[in-house]
Amino acid sequence: MNKNYLDFLNQRIDQKNLAKLTSLESLELLEFIGEAVELCNPASVFVRTDSVQDADYIKAKTLELAEEKELNIPGQTVHFDGPLDQGRDKEVTRYLVGKDPSISYYVNSIERKQGLEEIHSIMKDIMAGKEMFISFFCLGPLDSEFSILAVQITDSSYVVHSEDILYRQGYEQFKKNKNLKNFFKFLHSAGELENQVSKNSSKKRIYIDLERELVYSANTQYAGNTVGLKKLALRLAIQRASREDWLAEHMFLMGVNDLEGKKAYFAGAYPSMCGKTSTAMISGETIVGDDLAYLRQNCGQVLAVNVERGIFGIIKDVNPKDDPLLFKTLTNPGEVIFSNILIDQNNQPFWIGSSRPVPHEGINYLGSWHPGKADKQGNEISASHKNARYTIRLKNLENVDENLENPQGVIVKGLIYGGRDSDTSVPVEEAFSWQQGIILKAASLESETTAATLGQEGVRVFNPMSNIDFLSISLGRYVEMNLEFGKKLASASLIFSVNYFLRDKEGKFLNAIQDKRIWLKWMRLRVDGKVKALESATGLIPKYEDLKSLFEKVLDKPYSQKDYLEQFVLRVPENLAKIERVRNIYKELKKIPACLFQELDTQEQKLKDFQAKFGDYPAPSNFKEVL
Repeated sequence: MNKNYLDFLNQRIDQKNLAKLTSLESLELLEFIGEAVELCNPASVFVRTDSVQDADYIKAKTLELAEEKELNIPGQTVHFDGPLDQGRDKEVTRYLVGKDPSISYYVNSIERKQGLEEIHSIMKDIMAGKEMFISFFCLGPLDSEFSILAVQITDSSYVVHSEDILYRQGYEQFKKNKNLKNFFKFLHSAGELENQVSKNSSKKRIYIDLERELVYSANTQYAGNTVGLKKLALRLAIQRASREDWLAEHMFLMGVNDLEGKKAYFAGAYPSMCGKTSTAMISGETIVGDDLAYLRQNCGQVLAVNVERGIFGIIKDVNPKDDPLLFKTLTNPGEVIFSNILIDQNNQPFWIGSSRPVPHEGINYLGSWHPGKADKQGNEISASHKNARYTIRLKNLENVDENLENPQGVIVKGLIYGGRDSDTSVPVEEAFSWQQGIILKAASLESETTAATLGQEGVRVFNPMSNIDFLSISLGRYVEMNLEFGKKLASASLIFSVNYFLRDKEGKFLNAIQDKRIWLKWMRLRVDGKVKALESATGLIPKYEDLKSLFEKVLDKPYSQKDYLEQFVLRVPENLAKIERVRNIYKELKKIPACLFQELDTQEQKLKDFQAKFGDYPAPSNFKEVL
């Protein structure tokens, strides 16, 4: 410890709250808190334990400080972020690095000393006149080898309230682990507020100090920039995992039943707007988690836990037809935080795609709203923001899995990688091997943009493992980690790709929304070896007879040979073009495993062989049946 912060804190924190800290018996914790108090200079400090009284204090503060407003449905509140603070801000999110950084090529960085000087100058006295909240959480189930303890320091009661919903309580866990040093640290301030939103957007910063496993966040309120245990913690976890031989992934976890009701668990990585949460919430199955997972090996198997116990999800298009269980939770009494939706004249929430009539007036993140209201550029303002969110506990969902809090995790039988692809990949396909799956399904993952997200539709975005935004190590090292992980498995989990967005030549989708239930059921049968497959050039695809039977039994609808041929034809030119795109990206990077290029070359040759024998678009009837 560089300074006796106990004496300092004794001057700054009342005895009741100081006693909560000293009982944890961690010098490193006292040093971090002392540094934060000295830097941010709050008027008072509240230390949150795991008690119900402390949780109630935080919830009361969100209303007192007007960070949240109560809605008509009991337990529900709404929070608004500022107009310039509606999503993760990549431009001001930076790693603090040394002279030879070994992090992802895709992210911003700044020299560590320079970055620390800048963020410290921005956060100097930033909490003057405010109350500082110190909270303790656990990433992953309690008392588990998977889990990582964390401390969140913030002046935002909304941030603490969100984390209370999303993460397990960690104060008693810290107390069990005396003099703990190996924990994540997060320091946040919303900064000066104007109309209850962060005023100094030009001084917004999210700086990640990998050396100390510490994240600074200033002048921002959006949860993706401020709730430290979310994607900010994922960045820290990926680097720690690279040292300790496990995986920190941007994956859902779910239980999928076979036709007799026997469950197996799957993990899945999909970029935004590709059906990730809707898959994890699919009717008839169970959800362990929708976003983040830690994966470890045990007795030759893949085990995984959900890092979180709640969901911070995009609410756009959540409706009673497509998301009945989620919609029920969001429209009935219970603890829910809505953010950046519309509040109608009856003080009830409204969001785009809810299937409800659009209100005649209301309040959203820009203030008062009515249909047809436009911004200064003449663009119509939507009722709710496209990135509007909800925050709920998983236990409030009827389909929550019984193993959510299992410290041993669940055995993962299959890994699924999904993207938005209009013209190349089939709806579901199994990789030939772990290596081929990691390289050609996961590390080659692309997703097309939509007009709603970036203003230009159909642009292919390279997003390996759906984790590119959060890599705190080099992409080559990350691919290598995934490959090595599989080599140590006695019987590797199967790897699959899915694509819900295949279109015909007229632009019509070839998959219905509920068809994903069938792709899941086929994967479930494959991990138990209950159905055979056809060997395409790119992987193993379903037989028509098996899909036809599943459509009848699960969805009670016919499935034609015509639909099957349109969906599962091998699109050779498009697949060859994808290989070339992926190869060109990896050629520009350093320390890429040689086997990656070998797999690309092998795949390319297989495609050309099929092309020479069957033409550009071979039908499944040309593929041989395999076990």
